[in-house]
Amino acid sequence: MNEFDWSLLAAPFAAGLLVLATHVPLGREVLRRGIIFIDLAIAQVAGLGVMLAQLLEWSHSDNGTDPATQITAAVAACAGAMLLTWSGKRWPEIQEALIGLLFVFAASAGILLLAHNPHGGEHLKDMLAGQILWVNWAQLALPAAIYAVILALWFFLRHRFGDGGFYLMFALTVTLSVQLVGVFLVFTSLIAPALASRNRAGWRGLGFAYAIGAAGYALGLAASAWWDLPSGAAIACVLCGLACVGLRSRTLTQIRR
Repeated sequence: MNEFDWSLLAAPFAAGLLVLATHVPLGREVLRRGIIFIDLAIAQVAGLGVMLAQLLEWSHSDNGTDPATQITAAVAACAGAMLLTWSGKRWPEIQEALIGLLFVFAASAGILLLAHNPHGGEHLKDMLAGQILWVNWAQLALPAAIYAVILALWFFLRHRFGDGGFYLMFALTVTLSVQLVGVFLVFTSLIAPALASRNRAGWRGLGFAYAIGAAGYALGLAASAWWDLPSGAAIACVLCGLACVGLRSRTLTQIRR
């Protein structure tokens, strides 16, 4: 391990920071709204779009970042977002249950799509756990540009968004993120920093959430390289642990006061 080239982790870490750039504020909003599993549902729907593009042989790249796959995933995610917007207005009291059903449907439909694919199990694993370790710098240019636009809209115009606008922005963001880091990391990148910073308001809370997220990606990538572990799973576990540490440290501070 002493011969490992740690510079190989630079692009994956940059991908993690890009994901966190949008997912931290969106995750805090998701937590505030109490729709915790929306990210899992929309991420799984986006993943279903990727699987569909691969099944129909629209995809011409191994990592699923070609335009046809991205468009298919975005259309699927936006359709899911609009469905949740409608259901939230029609049945607001059971919205969380409907979000859960959408996740299960998308996950099950993905399994059915891959049932006769000899590499279906591998594709499903890659979609869930991601392949962040194999991300290269060229793959980050388009997500960086789109994330920059999303961040600008979020910080300057989010008060003008209704539920529909929020869901659509969320869907487009998650579509890119799923293809970079996988479903599991999309969920943990949204929820873990938000949970760790839930009792910290304003810019201090946002900064603390970003710090938790960055530390999670850095430590998770380092652990995966050092012990030869799956990167996505390692990062997710570290983020979950840091979320618990953040919650505990805040609780202890409140008790002492």
